[in-house]
Amino acid sequence: MEQFTGKVWVLGDDIDTDIIMPTEYLALRTIDDMKPYAFSPLRPELAGQIAPGDIIVAGKNFGCGSSREQAPEVIKALGIRAIIAKSYARIFFRNSINNGLLLIENDGIQSDVKEGDTLTVSVGEKILREGKEYPITELPQNLLDILEAGGLVRAMQKLNGIEV
Repeated sequence: MEQFTGKVWVLGDDIDTDIIMPTEYLALRTIDDMKPYAFSPLRPELAGQIAPGDIIVAGKNFGCGSSREQAPEVIKALGIRAIIAKSYARIFFRNSINNGLLLIENDGIQSDVKEGDTLTVSVGEKILREGKEYPITELPQNLLDILEAGGLVRAMQKLNGIEV
């Protein structure tokens, strides 16, 4: 089972795709061009503070709103290793998996975690914070295969023997 540790960034409920990637920046040419503006309506400084391997912990309904694919893409490009939330909008959940971004549903950790904490995640098993364990549901193997490959396109290339 894969395990990783990361620093926590805490967000609330109903973080919609307009907060994750504001409309006015969608015309920029690349995801790298968009990165500095991620979460800017909520916390303009956040994108510049996130480091590779960090973890977002949020409340319910993360990724609600429009189905823009740039939202999970920009989160992954910032280096976020996983998002742990109480619940996700379904289209955001699927877009995230298809882009290779790990989403974990857990509704117990939000009241205990503080920004800057460190969490250790054992994928499909548990989250560990200061000796306390929070169980998580294992994802189906087909979704794990997509995440492991780095996204749906890469998983299909691998499955069909296409090297890019």
